Amino acid sequence: MNFGRGPSVVLNVGGTRYSFSREVLKDFPLRRVSRLHGCLSEQDVLEVCDDYDRERNEYFFDRHSEAFGFIMLYVRHGHLRFVPHMCELSFYNEMIYWGLEGSHLDYCCQRRLDDRMSETCTYYPAEEPNGGPEGKGRRPPGAEGRKWLERMRRTFEEPTSSVAAQVLATVSILFVIVSMVVLCASTLPEWRAPENRSVEEQSRYTAESVREPSGIIEAICIGWFTAECIVRFIVSKNKCEFVRRPLNIIDLLAITPYYISVLMTVFTGENSQLQRAGVTLRVLRMMRIFWVIKLARHFIGLQTLGLTLKRCYREMVMLLVFICVAMAIFSALSQLLENGLDLGTKNKDYASIPAACWWVIISMTTVGYGDMCPITVPGRILGGICVVSGIVLLALPITFIYHSFVQCYHELKFRSARYSRSLSAEFLN
Repeated sequence: MNFGRGPSVVLNVGGTRYSFSREVLKDFPLRRVSRLHGCLSEQDVLEVCDDYDRERNEYFFDRHSEAFGFIMLYVRHGHLRFVPHMCELSFYNEMIYWGLEGSHLDYCCQRRLDDRMSETCTYYPAEEPNGGPEGKGRRPPGAEGRKWLERMRRTFEEPTSSVAAQVLATVSILFVIVSMVVLCASTLPEWRAPENRSVEEQSRYTAESVREPSGIIEAICIGWFTAECIVRFIVSKNKCEFVRRPLNIIDLLAITPYYISVLMTVFTGENSQLQRAGVTLRVLRMMRIFWVIKLARHFIGLQTLGLTLKRCYREMVMLLVFICVAMAIFSALSQLLENGLDLGTKNKDYASIPAACWWVIISMTTVGYGDMCPITVPGRILGGICVVSGIVLLALPITFIYHSFVQCYHELKFRSARYSRSLSAEFLN
């Protein structure tokens, strides 16, 4: 410390005094306290604290003393929890003042803070590096252009960030719904009648289908999705990261089949040999079902599902391993008991282990179609054990997946509430 006298300093926080040596303040975990070490004058000190006593070398902070006591416990022991009977947002405000963030809280308290913020739609931004008196008013070169790109990016990526983003999200949802209605209607018998035509008629129908109302609607929807994808790619910060994102991959899977089918229709022409690609065209058109997943951009529930699967892939793999091991054991035993042993009755449904695997799957998942079932007494006993084992094995990883789902939901809900707050400010302005 370059200001003050004496080997130690005293922090007075709400009437509670804490004494520290000068060297401790240099690397103190609390950012506001460590800033005292670099103060050169009394004016610099008063920018950090509320008052200063030169005689006693005491620094006064008009803050919550009990909250600072819990923060000091974090400094000493590494665990930060909420003060009992104190508002979570008030304690979080104290944390930000001293230079801590929500990530420093223990996991249970982080969930409480997220719930509280989601309910009140309140967001406390962290202190910016240039947020002090010296940095206020300074803007680096090109700040206006980056601000415009960031606003465009939020408009396309965060549906609740502004009024324009909500309008854009609503239009995109309408296009998805219309495209799904057209896809479902195209499978009706009245729409599928042209499939019974001859090869030449089918070729002419394929070429003219784009000019029909359904083809026009499909082309308009594809045009909207393509333009939306191109704009989001242009305004993205990292182009490589943009291509790797799951939702963007889904967009490409939903858009690409249309252009492939159009190109195949153009190049096949009247060639009867290439008309065999009609099956491929139907498969490509049916891939439009991926458009439904595009709704994940606008609904927290689908985003939560995707984020949970991403974070719980280990638990999902563990669940699949449990099922595969149990399936191997029970399918082998059921084939042996029902068909392998000479007990006078042979069940043809269990002629092989692969055939018995189907019975094991529907039994462990408690679906029980009844298309095949054991007829011997040992086989029925084994079936009961298989059903009970399936319930237990499926229930074991569910707890981890459930907790991850709740955490992901709170995170996404809090982020949506944060952008809703900025939307409310936009309305007020």
